[in-house]
Amino acid sequence: MEKKPGFVSARPQRIFQLHTTHTPSFLGLHQNVGLWNASNSGKGVIIGILDTGIAPQHPSFNDNGMPNPPLKWKGKCEFNVTTYCNKKLIGARNYVQPDRFPLDLAGHGTHSSSTAAGNFVDGANFFGNANGTAVGIAPRAHVAMYKVCFAIFCLEYKILAGLDAAIEDGVDVISLSLGFGHSRSPLYNDTIAIGAYSAMEKGIFVSCSAGNDGPGSGTVQNGAPWILTVGASTTDRKIRAVAVLGNGAEYEGESAFQPTNFSRKLLPLVNGKYCDLLHSIDVKGKIVLCDTKRGLYREQIARTVKSAGGAGMILMNNKEGGSTTLAVYDVFSMTQVSYKDGQEIIHYMKSTSTPVAMITFKGTKIGDKHAPTVAYFSSRGLFVKSQGILKPDIIGPGVNILAAWPTPIEGETISASSSSSSTFNILSGTSMSCPHLAGVAALLKSAHPDWSPAAIKSAIMTTADLVNLGKNLIQDETLEPADLLTIGSGHVNPSRANDPGLIYDIQPEDYIPYLCGLNYTDDQVSSIVNKKIHCKSRIPQSELNYPSFSIPKESSAQTYTRTVTKVGEAISAYTVKVSGLKGVEVTVNPKILKFTVLNQKASYNVTVKTLDLTGHSQGYIVWSSDRYSVRSPIHVFPHISVI
Repeated sequence: MEKKPGFVSARPQRIFQLHTTHTPSFLGLHQNVGLWNASNSGKGVIIGILDTGIAPQHPSFNDNGMPNPPLKWKGKCEFNVTTYCNKKLIGARNYVQPDRFPLDLAGHGTHSSSTAAGNFVDGANFFGNANGTAVGIAPRAHVAMYKVCFAIFCLEYKILAGLDAAIEDGVDVISLSLGFGHSRSPLYNDTIAIGAYSAMEKGIFVSCSAGNDGPGSGTVQNGAPWILTVGASTTDRKIRAVAVLGNGAEYEGESAFQPTNFSRKLLPLVNGKYCDLLHSIDVKGKIVLCDTKRGLYREQIARTVKSAGGAGMILMNNKEGGSTTLAVYDVFSMTQVSYKDGQEIIHYMKSTSTPVAMITFKGTKIGDKHAPTVAYFSSRGLFVKSQGILKPDIIGPGVNILAAWPTPIEGETISASSSSSSTFNILSGTSMSCPHLAGVAALLKSAHPDWSPAAIKSAIMTTADLVNLGKNLIQDETLEPADLLTIGSGHVNPSRANDPGLIYDIQPEDYIPYLCGLNYTDDQVSSIVNKKIHCKSRIPQSELNYPSFSIPKESSAQTYTRTVTKVGEAISAYTVKVSGLKGVEVTVNPKILKFTVLNQKASYNVTVKTLDLTGHSQGYIVWSSDRYSVRSPIHVFPHISVI
């Protein structure tokens, strides 16, 4: 095969896995003002979604108020019903079964598409919960679906085919909520990295999910520096189900099943532990405390308790799950509570011979001051394939996200008196956070059509939030301040990203010395950039003009250069401040950057000298003017060998 014309590289095929009514307002997006107004809500931008297909007749894909697609659009609609594609859904192709329509049989693709760019749908809810107007992040952007996954499985060559088609068709943004796990194979063996490079080279922004393998370290995937790698966080909306104990203590959990006819009396409380085998425990008519266990799904546990005659269930997180609770539509009355609350419930049960409890269902509540909190499942850095690039880049809403669903979900309404169905569903995962950021990128692309993918990425990263609604540092699932390997640059703030002041730009050719610096061979670099390369210039990973710093600890001082471009007020001066970084001495030179015209560039050097550093150290380099604050996280770490 290597002797065939056009051959680049070959590798064994692998199988990849798939990784709302409130999130736009949670992110500060409102009609006719701010970023939605400045960007015309994403008008003229095309978002390509690579996923499980789409439900074209869902109301989220109506084309009310939509303009015609741009003249550059060259895509196809592979539905034989002419009304299925319209000014909103302008393209749909099937690479899984080319002889069939690209219908969504799994739901994932419909959900992610509507999250990124769904049109306004009034009265959306999930069995009466989370009621409101559903809308995507970029409601005036166009959607093009490329079906590359069947159920939860995505074949490698089909992903590449979908990426090639999206590039050729003329999309502006690509959203990829899938990955191959936290594989340690290099970038030249990474299908998504290779396809995303081709997209970036054509000026297309690529947003990818960071993976759902957290909270373990070194689990982040889709971390190539030309990709925006997105972790998952909570929003301030909870669908509350409160566990009330006999001693009066109350523990707020979540469940999307909200019956009104559940017993309001205290019932006996028993510990079923993992609740996989309940033969030896009498649970009939009782509240059962269950522990989560890897390999056993929440629904399985609930069915086991229900079939054994349990009246209700309190599902407590294991230590790994921490404070992350999910608003799932359960098969019967239950609540999921945090690990800490679960331990307190166990302590209560040990303190009395007759423990009792009840569950009260309190519906939707907005205003959780802990939000955003990082979800336990959100994958963490270091990015083992290239430790000199800090990943993930950003976090965004990915827990309990309400969005479109291809088929009606049957169940009970919150009145519990009649049967109903919902064409919206609540899902959690970095698969949900990724299309949020694709939508944000579409807004920025519409507002700044001349910005490169790297410029958009820089704007998102350097303006991110570090504090939650309670004005405290953003926390992880343990409710401790989240580190840089968990949140990257922080939580996305779309409005601030629209006017960042300075950007760190990177041109496609700038990645070649970086790739050569990874000690890849000429052929390996060539397979990524899809052209013949001879590595004449090599730079350390940390030298890439990235909006964040990830620097390996060395015995001697190291100096790295960054170049910023002025995109805000023309005449301005920025002064630098360094914070954090225990055990590390950081010097920035010069300490003032002056600008007189737009698009003017200025460079600065960062010298890092480790003093008594034994583990990781983190902090920030912030350039500030009268109007702007441009923040870059900096992480110094002991080098980890990759086998």
